[in-house]
Amino acid sequence: MTLRELLKNIDYKCVQGNIDCEVTDLIYDSRKVTDNTVFFCIDGFKTDGHAYANDAAAKGAAAIIASRDINVDGDITVIRVDNTRYALAIMSAVFFGNPGKEAVIIGITGTKGKTSTAFMIKDMLDKSGNKCGIIGTIGAFWDNTKIKTGLTTPESYVIHSLFRKMVDDGCKYIVMEVSSQALKLDRTAGIEFDYGIFTNFSPDHISDGEHASLEEYRECKELLFKQSKVGIFNTDDEVSDKFIRHATCEKIYTYSMKEEADFQAVNVKQWSDGGKLGIEYDVKGLFDGSIKLCIPGKFNVYNSIAALAVAYLAGVDMKIVSKELSNVRVLGRVELVHVSDEFSVIVDYAHNEVSTRSVMETLREYKPNRIICIYGGGGNRARIRRYDMGEVTGEMADLSILTCDNPRDEKISDINNDIKAGLAKHNGQYVEIEDRTDAIEYAIRNAVKGDIILLLGKGHEDYQEIKGVKYHYDEREAIREAAKRVFGN
Repeated sequence: MTLRELLKNIDYKCVQGNIDCEVTDLIYDSRKVTDNTVFFCIDGFKTDGHAYANDAAAKGAAAIIASRDINVDGDITVIRVDNTRYALAIMSAVFFGNPGKEAVIIGITGTKGKTSTAFMIKDMLDKSGNKCGIIGTIGAFWDNTKIKTGLTTPESYVIHSLFRKMVDDGCKYIVMEVSSQALKLDRTAGIEFDYGIFTNFSPDHISDGEHASLEEYRECKELLFKQSKVGIFNTDDEVSDKFIRHATCEKIYTYSMKEEADFQAVNVKQWSDGGKLGIEYDVKGLFDGSIKLCIPGKFNVYNSIAALAVAYLAGVDMKIVSKELSNVRVLGRVELVHVSDEFSVIVDYAHNEVSTRSVMETLREYKPNRIICIYGGGGNRARIRRYDMGEVTGEMADLSILTCDNPRDEKISDINNDIKAGLAKHNGQYVEIEDRTDAIEYAIRNAVKGDIILLLGKGHEDYQEIKGVKYHYDEREAIREAAKRVFGN
């Protein structure tokens, strides 16, 4: 592809060189520049790509895309644009043949619920015969392919490369979590979302490296609905009216548990049976029916009804929707791992005070005999988080089993001592078992009818990081191994 072709959808000025040069790839990390690539000078939080322009030229780059004047050696082509991140997004779409136009693209934004909602949508679409890819916190998935992405919403080049792979493998739909940072940094610039979903909004990501204020955080999330044909909004959230007011969608639909909406959940009830926990409700509005989830928590009513709305609007058979929502599992999000009819074992990614309190409040609503928490703390991370985890579990759990999470370069015992300081505030009961599988075995061996064993912190992760080495560790595998030790099957 020529540089001229890549530039066709953006405003630019050719400062020097020839835009008819051949281009083999788009690069935004100067260390990866090779012959005939285009290097984008991205302003990062720690480094400025403009400082590496000469390095890129020396490595054989065909062209450099910059947002301010640069001095480079030789006769390399230099293109000036207003925003290099935006240019990277638009040019990446062209480079990969605009794959986003070959599938139905579904974007989800909100402080919570993005991952669960995305997986619910994917399951329903897949089971209806409409192959669906997913890009989000846990990575990129489709068919039997899994690719780690590192970010909730990856860089624009990665997004379009994944779009191309998914479309080429037959994906008709792609659902992606769209973070406020991605919208702020133009990672999703130029993508036309067929559906945009707003889950909820609460204070988060306010820091020097993220958003300057709560208002900026909200305004960035609102950007999704300036790129979406159809907007789907949770009107129970107090700021939903601002999102709707600022949206430019062709059509808008609403969902709610509290008021009339296009998709309203009513008669919400919790249920438990044979070690399983869930929630059920009726739907009224554009669709009338009943839904039963094998996932606990009223927040999953919101996640599932948002997913249901997409499926309905996309024309999926609602019998398939009802069936698949009853079977859906979300990796590491209040995920039930069934080992006994007497008690429940649940895996959750919660690893700070707010998320831990939320999941424990949810489980307390099921009136368990006891909640037994198994968790540790991340090494080389803020110590206050460990204290906070200890404080909330000391207050809300009947027993804490302190164990290994990702200790990194710290001693597990030192991390657990910080947790114990928090536990002490509420005289929280605890035991210490450093090996995590041994800790799970202890909990299962001592569980009685009606207990909930809650494993916190690892969630979807498949490793433990110890002394600079990542060892394979999957919470579900560890639970099954521990159960085999106890029950012998």
